[in-house]
Amino acid sequence: MNADYDVIIIGLGPAGAALARLLAPHMRVLALDRKTDISGLKPCGGLLAPDAQKALARFDLTLPNGVLADPQIFSVSVLDLDSGLARRYQRFYINMDRHKFDRWLRSLIPASVRVRENAVCTRLQEREGGFTVHWREKDIRQEASARYIVGADGASSLVRQTFFPARHIRRYTAVQQWFADTRPSPSYGCVFDSQNTDCYSWYLSKDGYWIFGGAYPQQNSRAHFENQKQKLAAHGFDFSRPLKTEACQVLRPSWGQLAAPARNGVFLTGEAAGWVSPSSLEGISSALTGARLLARALQSPSPEKTYNRLTLPLRLKLQAKLLKCPFLYRPLLRRLVMQSGLQAL
Repeated sequence: MNADYDVIIIGLGPAGAALARLLAPHMRVLALDRKTDISGLKPCGGLLAPDAQKALARFDLTLPNGVLADPQIFSVSVLDLDSGLARRYQRFYINMDRHKFDRWLRSLIPASVRVRENAVCTRLQEREGGFTVHWREKDIRQEASARYIVGADGASSLVRQTFFPARHIRRYTAVQQWFADTRPSPSYGCVFDSQNTDCYSWYLSKDGYWIFGGAYPQQNSRAHFENQKQKLAAHGFDFSRPLKTEACQVLRPSWGQLAAPARNGVFLTGEAAGWVSPSSLEGISSALTGARLLARALQSPSPEKTYNRLTLPLRLKLQAKLLKCPFLYRPLLRRLVMQSGLQAL
């Protein structure tokens, strides 16, 4: 089949945008994204972790001032509702506007890449010698063919569902609300509450707002969110007059759920591949790293084999983070760690 493009990238979050920027200029690339300039904000605390900062440094990139949010907070307060313990730990995250961060990465994509916004992929077909991608853009149905397809389309990846139907990754629902920040001092913290989730919740001051959110089991996720708010109200948290509520699906891999991300001309990267830290839910660093490795693999004689080999250390690193999880998410071990005061301020 004579393909319209060498590569079609589906999704332009950090993984897709970074890949589109890095692909060789001689390659014909189409990038489809369902978001627009004013849409697509996902429930996210909007903190750039040290590993993500390191990934940007590998690209020799520095954050523009317009991406940063106020204030910059250098400690995290940890509240364990199971034990009633509270501790504060030093951290080196960068507080940023996640939507502006994604748009900044988008702005770095060269003009040689054809970018289509508000493009909702509806169907993916395998054809001899490549693939056909169908999408809807402003109610107009369109299609294009490519030799390779890259799924950078997040937790609900259509690419993963179509070409890796047996790959199931543990899922949660992230729910987040925004409030006017009336607290006397800026705050950043996380909450553990095994009655409502075996993951964690977060709160953060950002540009005059105060955000509270968490990752909850998919069944009755909103009820767990509201129950947790009621428990936190007894600790002085004020959840009156929420300004907006957001929700989305998030992945949290468990043992054996990070298999090879490429086969037969199809590549998964970022959250579509399940590359999210099971201990912290941080995924930007893996998205940027995966994009760098995929750009390199697509220029090799055997892209699938090369990509699977190059990403093995990344997948093993994410699996290793599961070893940290018991100390965070098992109430008894967490209580012992917090009682020890190890590394606490």
